[in-house]
Amino acid sequence: MTMPEDDIISPNRTRSGKTSRADFRGAEARGPVIDQEGREIPVETLHPHSDGFQFEFGTANPFAELTREQRLARLEALAKLLDVAFIVPGTKIRYGIDGLIGLIPVVGDIITTAISLWLVREARALGAPWYITTRMLGNVALDGVVGLVPLAGDAFDVMFRANVRNVRLLRRWLEKHPQA
Repeated sequence: MTMPEDDIISPNRTRSGKTSRADFRGAEARGPVIDQEGREIPVETLHPHSDGFQFEFGTANPFAELTREQRLARLEALAKLLDVAFIVPGTKIRYGIDGLIGLIPVVGDIITTAISLWLVREARALGAPWYITTRMLGNVALDGVVGLVPLAGDAFDVMFRANVRNVRLLRRWLEKHPQA
């Protein structure tokens, strides 16, 4: 079955067979800017570079404006998600996505170790001294290395909770050194 020629869409031809005179280039193609409610937006209120999209990578830091307590709360939330977010039904055993992702051989452990290392990096950015970050790195290394062992490593991930331990270490240090 063939399509009638009227149903074929070509760049310079409309369905009615008439050719379009619109070029869609230059100033005559630009019309008013309309918002979602149908109101016209004045051109003066638009950004001066509204002729096209412009991306500036590396200039924005979404975490730069957070306070110390907000950053610590973010780290605690991530640690809880990684280590104790869920409960095994009928038991008191808690596990997180670290244990779930760790079920993927090798790759899962690499991913969760990388996330744990980011937590250590954030602790260092908060001013944690070398001895705190060294203990945190030891926890991450132990969790990562033992986690590579099939099944036993996954059980160890659930029980050891390296991320919760690391955030607890950081919080204790921050409470002792409030202005560090």
